[in-house]
Formats: sequence, structure tokens, C-alpha cells
Amino acid sequence: MAFIRAHQLSFMLFMSGVSAILSFTMLISKFPTRKRKGILALMAFCVVLILLFERYAYIYRGNEEPIGFYMVRISNGFVFFLMLFILHLLTQYLKDILLNEGMMSRVPVLLRICEITFTAGAVLLVISLFTGLYYTFDEHNVYHRSPALAVSYVPCIIIVTLQIITVLRSRRKLSRGRFLSLLFSIILPTVASIIQLLSYGVSLTCMSLAFVIIIYYTYMLIHMNKSGERARAREIEFYKESRRLESALFSQTVEALVNAIDAKDIYTHGHSSRVAVYSREIAEKAGLSKDDCEKVYFAALLHDVGKIGISDAIINKVGKLTDKEYEEVKRHTILGQQILSSIKQSPSLCIGAHYHHERYDGSGYPEKLTGEEIPEIARIIAVADAYDSMASNRSYRNSLPKTQVIREIINGIGTQFDPVYAGIMLKIIENENRET
Repeated sequence: MAFIRAHQLSFMLFMSGVSAILSFTMLISKFPTRKRKGILALMAFCVVLILLFERYAYIYRGNEEPIGFYMVRISNGFVFFLMLFILHLLTQYLKDILLNEGMMSRVPVLLRICEITFTAGAVLLVISLFTGLYYTFDEHNVYHRSPALAVSYVPCIIIVTLQIITVLRSRRKLSRGRFLSLLFSIILPTVASIIQLLSYGVSLTCMSLAFVIIIYYTYMLIHMNKSGERARAREIEFYKESRRLESALFSQTVEALVNAIDAKDIYTHGHSSRVAVYSREIAEKAGLSKDDCEKVYFAALLHDVGKIGISDAIINKVGKLTDKEYEEVKRHTILGQQILSSIKQSPSLCIGAHYHHERYDGSGYPEKLTGEEIPEIARIIAVADAYDSMASNRSYRNSLPKTQVIREIINGIGTQFDPVYAGIMLKIIENENRET
């Protein structure tokens, strides 16, 4: 206690600076609400003033010059008033929490009594300034407690007691952090006041108020961090849900297009889906990433979308196509590219449609690309498409025997098909034959 008494003027100056910074920080922060932010900022500013006035009261104590005469009286008067006013601001803070966070629909009676008590305390203080009820000054301008000084504590004790009861009654509606911060911030100055009353010359009450502001600011930061984390979690969840819905919408759109394709050719129903499954399996076994495998899958699903623009008579013709009809069928690669290129968010979709009839030796269509000039997606789809076409019934023939299909793929390695992906397709066929 002796150490505090010896250095309390320095402590007061330091704490007033801290409180001033916190007051400004609270004022410019975006959280909490404007009213609550204003209350906390004003409370911190009042702590700055009470610490400075208390400091000046000690500095000018015993100074018999005119400036000393006025400073000790002004300083002590403001210290007593600001002590009451800070408690009044705490009452407003409690009201704002209980009303604006849906805990109560009207101001608790106890807090109304606190406001009445504040007014009564302020009136008693004014009376004291003219009568010396609380304190007096001797001819050397030294402060002395009056016998009735304890009366000055009565309004504060009433207000603090009612605030504590209000907080305790609301403990189930308050978060643990807020409940503890409110309770501690009320009890701390009370304990400090009792000690100060017993230890003359030590301004523990004023200094304890600075710690109250620090408590509120700390809780505000913790609450802001938690709110930020919750907002971030909600944002991530919203993003995931948006992506899920977007993916579902995309899948449904692709499915609708695939159904439209299948409806054109009664002989190839399910062809696009099977090609997509084989293509993804080839991509997986080739070591492509999960995202790239999905790109291959959807591109394969829509590789024949251009057939929507081809005449039904040609698509479903029984027997061999004429050269003119075949040229018309070949247009489906161009039409597919035109249809799918408008989907800007998935540029890979049109690759399969455009290039799946290119051949590794450059004899395919529509651009006669060779080798690795052909996009990887198209090289994968080409072998999956050829396999399913040969293994399925067509309007002009029945499905080919597995042995013949395998032989055709082997013969097409390096000419029609990419050797790597054709080799993977052969392994897939071999596994299917083993399972059956």
C-alpha cells in the first residue's frame, strides 16, 4: 500500500492515458451498437477526467495560492460527481444490454431506482459543496473528511447493490463472459472504495475504474473475435451451400441435355452416361487430379450434344449413311462446340464435344489434329466413346463381341487412339471380363 501511495500520481497519469486511448478506440470501432459504443466511450472518458482531477487534487493540496484554492475545490467536486456519473453510465449500459439483446421487454424496476438514486446523490453533492457535508478545507487549503462523509457513499452503495442484484437475476440470460465481466466490474470499484475508506490518502477507487474500462474493452475484443469467427463460419457454410446448389444445378442441367441427346437416338440411350463413367475411370487410373477427373466426366457426358442439331432421320437411319449424310453427322462436333462454348464458367465442357473424333494419327475431324495436339480430355473420351460404341447396339448393326472390340482397340493404338489411354481402357475391359 505504501508503494501505491508513493507512486499513485504516476499510476493515475498512466491509467488516464490508457483510458483515453480506449475511449477513442471504442468510439471509432464498428462494434458494438452506436448507443452502447457511446456509453462505453463516455465511461472511459469520465475515467480519464476522474483520474486527472484526483491527481490535481493531490498536486495542489496545501497550495495556498489562488490557483491551488480553486483547483483542489474543482478537482474534489468533480471526483465525487464523476464517481456517481460513472455508476449512472453503468446503469445505462446494463439497460442497453437487457433491452436490446431481447432479455427484457422493459427497464427493470431496480435500474429505475438506480437512476433516481443517482439524481438524489447529485443533489446531495451540490448541497455538500456549499455546506461542507462531505469534506472541508482548512486555512492551509488541505482537504479533510467531514463526519458525514459516509453519507456520500450511500447513493453509490445503493446503486451498486441494485446493479449486482440485476446482474445476478439475469445470469441465465447472459453469456458466461458477459456475466463475469459485469459482475467483476461492479464489485472491483466497490472493494477498492472500502479499502480507500479505511486507508486515507490512497485513491484506489479512481484507479480501479481504469481496470473496469480495460475489462469492458477486453470483453468487447473477445466478443468481436467470436462474432468474427461465427460470421466467417457462416460465410464458409454459405459458400459451401452455394457451391453445392451450383453443382446440383449444373448436374441437373447436364442431365437434361444428356436426356435430350438420348431422346434423339433410341439405339444409343445411356451411351453418354457410360462413356462418361469410362472416361472418368481412365482419367483416375492415369493419375489425374480429382478436379480434372470431374472435368473429364462432364465433358464426356456432353460429348455428343451437337447431335441435337442433326436430323432425326439421319441419326436413326437403318443401314449405312451416304457420304452427304455422313458429312452432316460430322457437323455434330462443331455444333457441340458452339453450344457448350457459351458456358464460360466451364470452358472444358466444349473440348470433348469438339475434338472427340480427332484421331491420334491426324486423320480424324474436324481439325485433323495429331498426337498430343489433341486435348487430353478428348483423347480420353475418344477411346471410351469408341469402346462403348462397339460394345452397344446401333441402328446399322448389333454390338460386337468383346474379343473383336479388344482387337479393334489394339489395332487403333497409335493411329486412332492415344497409346496410354488405350492401354488403360484395355485393362478396364480385362477387369470387367474377370469380374463377369
